[in-house]
Amino acid sequence: MSVNGITGAASAYSTYAATPKTETTSKAETKPETTAKENAGVVYEPSAEQATEKATKKYTPNAELIAKLKADADARTAQFKSLVEQLLTKQGKTFNNANDIWSILSSGDFTVDPATKAQAQADIAEDGYWGVAQTSQRILDFATALTGGDPDKIEEMRDAFKKGYKQAEKTWGGELPEISKKTYDAVLAGFDKMAEEAGLTASETEA
Repeated sequence: MSVNGITGAASAYSTYAATPKTETTSKAETKPETTAKENAGVVYEPSAEQATEKATKKYTPNAELIAKLKADADARTAQFKSLVEQLLTKQGKTFNNANDIWSILSSGDFTVDPATKAQAQADIAEDGYWGVAQTSQRILDFATALTGGDPDKIEEMRDAFKKGYKQAEKTWGGELPEISKKTYDAVLAGFDKMAEEAGLTASETEA
C-alpha cells in the first residue's frame, strides 16, 4: 500500500524578478502569472499527512491479550479434557477411542455424577464456553490480537484457520462433529465481516 509523494509546482517568480522592467510592463506581465496562480489554487491536492496516514500506521500484535486468551484456553482445555476422561472412563471407554464425544455430551446419554453431567452440557450449550458463539469469537479475537488488527492480514489468518481445521480433522480421524462445522462457518463469517468493515473489495480478499 505505497503512497505517492506530493510535490509542489515550481515558481517562475525568481526569473521574472531578475529582469529589469518598467512599471507598465511589470503590471502587464504579472497579471497573467497571478491569474495562473489563482487558478492553480482551486485544484485540490490532498496533504502529505493525509496521503501517508494509512501507509505509516503500524499494526503490532497485542501480546498481553494473546497471553490472556492462551492462558484461559489452556486452563479450560485441561478442565474439559479431565471431564471427558472422567465420564468416558466410567462408561468403560477411553478418551482416545471416542468416535464422537460431542454427540455423547450433547445427548446426555452417559453415566456420571449430576454435577459433572451438568457442567459438560453447559460447556457445549449454544452460549457455553465451548459453544459455537464463544469458540468462534475466541478464534477471531486470537486472529485480531496476533495481527494487531491489520486488515491486510485478514486473508492470511483465514487461510491459517482453514489449515488448522483440516489438521484437526486429521487428528480426529475424519469429519469433525456438527458443532465444529458450525463453528467453522461462524469463524469464516467473522472474517468476512472484518473484511467488509475494513472496506476491502472482493479482489483484495481473494488475492
